Amino acid sequence: MSERETTRLVAWSQELRQVHHRLRQALEVTRASLTDGTTAEAATRELLLYCRGFCAALDSHHKGEDRTLFPAIAAAHPELRPVLRALEQDHAMIAHLLGGLQAAVERAAPPEELDLHLEGISALMENHFRYEERQLLTVLETLELTATPGEVLGPL
Repeated sequence: MSERETTRLVAWSQELRQVHHRLRQALEVTRASLTDGTTAEAATRELLLYCRGFCAALDSHHKGEDRTLFPAIAAAHPELRPVLRALEQDHAMIAHLLGGLQAAVERAAPPEELDLHLEGISALMENHFRYEERQLLTVLETLELTATPGEVLGPL
């Protein structure tokens, strides 16, 4: 295996870490928009912008994993299928929570309620990311996958 091939293989684990880092940052920015002392109406308006971007990015990331990354891992490492199923279940739960947040934002819920939605998403997302990284980073260092990072991990 050439050095370039090794670098590309290891890059999948780095790509996953970077996407998770960017999603964590986006959530922090979203939560900060509720606590920076602006009026409820302004915070809700800002959150609508942040939420749409954050929610779309997180949803796209999970759909890319479900569609491309997880099938490739399952084919190369069938012993990880239970782990992948658990991660897919997390994706479904997070999508449900994102839907609740989007509905709350669209009906201009008070900042306290919006923060509760974000807190739930944050807790599940962080747990999910840590589990995923513990279970898959080593596998990603040797996974051969002919796709772009955007296709596999979302457009971040």
